[in-house]
Amino acid sequence: MTSTSSPSSPATSGVAPVAVAMDAPSLTVMAEWARAVAPVVSTLKVGLEVFCRDGAAAVTAARQAADEAGHPGIDVFLDLKLHDIPATVRGAASAVSGLDPTFLTVHATGGTAMITAAAEALPATRITAVTVLTSLSEEDLARIGLLGPSREAVVRLATLAVEAGARAIVCSPQEVAAVRSVVPADVTLITPGVRPAGAALDDQQRVATPEQALADGADLLVIGRPITGADDPRAAALAVARSLVTR
Repeated sequence: MTSTSSPSSPATSGVAPVAVAMDAPSLTVMAEWARAVAPVVSTLKVGLEVFCRDGAAAVTAARQAADEAGHPGIDVFLDLKLHDIPATVRGAASAVSGLDPTFLTVHATGGTAMITAAAEALPATRITAVTVLTSLSEEDLARIGLLGPSREAVVRLATLAVEAGARAIVCSPQEVAAVRSVVPADVTLITPGVRPAGAALDDQQRVATPEQALADGADLLVIGRPITGADDPRAAALAVARSLVTR
């Protein structure tokens, strides 16, 4: 699916609304992961680490592997979390336009003009505003001077971002219900910090199970290490997909 279409949903596509974080140590490993999970998930997420190392080749490799696995046109989530002055973010967004990402992330704390600049540069892409990182605790917010508590900060930033032209919001599962209640229905809500029951939390602070995150209003779940770190990533992705598609 290209960026001109709405993200896949399990009701219409038979795949789970999951973006697998492809934080792989090499393009070869990333392609292996993509081939394993592409048949059962809607989205592949190419993040900052991989993009800084491999550039556009990472997106190309992810799409090619998905094609080979039988999911041509899979959604690509380009997670670069752009945060700079508006002119620089506009230029950076324009620079990746040829990759045609379904989603491109910017930091909501960059402000209205910056988010608008990204949205104007890539009108066919869902500019995705990251509100408060799921690795941050309430204590962290206080120390960096971001007015909280986290739920209020996330809702405030989500509202600002949508008004500025963002068409997707990233927030933790613990704030997604509050955000869903204040943004239009066509805004895609994306939740990282999703962990299957019993999985390690790693460096995540504000988490929920996949089933709970969807029940609270999430449209797309970001899951990385519980899938890619498993002995069998395909089986791990399939287990999550089955729990969500049949819910």
